[in-house]
Order: sequence, then structure tokens, then C-alpha cells
Amino acid sequence: MRHALVFGATGQIGFPLLGMLLGDGWRVTALSRGMHTDEPGLHWLRGELDAMPAVPARVDAIFSCGPLDGFAQWFAGSAIECPRVIAFGSTSVEVKRGSADAAERDVARRLREGEELVLSTAHKRDAAATLLRPTLIYGAGRDATLTRIAQLAQRWGYFPLPRGANGLRQPVHADDLASAAFACASQAATHGRTYALPGGETLSYRDMVARVLASLTPPPKLVELPSPLFSAALFAAQLSGRGTGLGEAAVRRMRSDLTFDIAPAQRDFGYAPRRFHPRAQMFQPRPEES
Repeated sequence: MRHALVFGATGQIGFPLLGMLLGDGWRVTALSRGMHTDEPGLHWLRGELDAMPAVPARVDAIFSCGPLDGFAQWFAGSAIECPRVIAFGSTSVEVKRGSADAAERDVARRLREGEELVLSTAHKRDAAATLLRPTLIYGAGRDATLTRIAQLAQRWGYFPLPRGANGLRQPVHADDLASAAFACASQAATHGRTYALPGGETLSYRDMVARVLASLTPPPKLVELPSPLFSAALFAAQLSGRGTGLGEAAVRRMRSDLTFDIAPAQRDFGYAPRRFHPRAQMFQPRPEES
């Protein structure tokens, strides 16, 4: 029986991945910060990357579905024997590396260094590593972008955007990412490679937000404002403690195309993500993940 070690097992990608692995007959050791009850084929460890419990000495595959930088440091310092490693990063490694926001540039740097460390560590150990870079994740109510938009829109009854927010996006469902990681495990073509994982549809930022709002009950109104007025409203919200979580760099990106090539993932492991059809429940956390 194949044995997998899963990091981020209660997260938006790790949780559906657990079901896929168990359904395929894997034995799974899963890491979580909370207490969970073991099930047939599933053993839970309680801890986190900077306070790790004892892990198995050898597993057949490691899946990292949480923070890449922390996992990379743990992997490099561990003695675990494992021939296969699949780790999630983010397309932010490219999107944010030239950001005007220092914090965003730091995110890109940590992602890049994490990727390099995973690949170099795997190479030294003669293991096969695959890195996966999702675009905008949605579907489990755990993301910081579309779920945040839905929550704010429901609270306010509307959601403001600057005019011209027509940069292209490719939102990707968390379950499709779990499927991608699962598929990679058995495909030799993915060894030592890095893949962008966009969603199955490309649409403008404005249309993406409009679909999110239309999925809610009652549907909040989309309000498009001239850029100076939008900037003033954003500043006022931040001063009043009603911050949207959007910085100036994020607002500027609304007008930029952030699209990625799906073809390599399609070719090497049959990646076939769904089109963007959001429903209200996709912006509510799954009870099992809390």
C-alpha cells in the first residue's frame, strides 16, 4: 500500500486531496494544527512546520498544500526518505516580483526561494519533485480574494470597482487543484518540472467579480467608479477600519492581464479545470476544514 504524507491537509486543496488519495487506496499521514480523529487508512499528526511532530521515516509521496517557504525549509532539514514530492506555490512568484509594494515583492521572493530549495533538495536526494502554481483560487471559502469580495459585497450590499478593471483572469477551483496534484503523482513526465495551473476560463476582472456578485442572494450591486473617486473611497475605508484588503498594487493589477499557459499541464497530466461558474456556497468555508 502506497503511503503519502500530506501537509496542509485541512486546507482548501489538501482536504479534497485526502479524499482522492484514500479513495485510490493510499495510506495517508496528514498534518494539521488542530485535533482530528483517525479513520481507516488516515492517521493525523498535530503540529505545524515550525513545530513538527515525528513523521514516518519513509513515505512514497509527500504533498505540500500549505505555505511553500515553510515546507521547503522543513524538507531541506529533514531526514525523511521519499522518492516523490509535489508542492504548491503560486503564480504570485511571477505576478508580484515587480510590484511597487515591498510586502508583495517579499512574497514573490519567498516563493521563488522556496521553489529553488525544494527542487535542489529533491535533486540531492535523487527524488522527483513537481511544483504547481495556481492562479486565483476559489471554491472552498478559504481564499483571500474572491471570498473576501463576496463577504464585503454581502456586508455592504454593493461592491465598488474602478472603471477599466478589465485585466484578464483565470480563477481556478480548489478541487481542480487537488485533482492536479493527484494526477501528477503517477506521471513521470512531471518530474522536475514547474506548472502554472490556471482555471478553465479566461475573463476580465470586472466580469469575474460580476459573476461572484450574481451568485449571492440577494445579489449585491456592482458599482464602477472613476479611478480618483475609487482611490478616495478605498482610502476612506482604510481610515475607518473597514479596509478591503486591497492595496494600491492590487488595484493597479485589476487593469493588467494575468494569464498563464495551460497547455503544459494538459499535455503532461491531463489537466482539465472547470469553467468559472461560482455559487454562493463556494464562498462559505466547508465545515470539515474549520
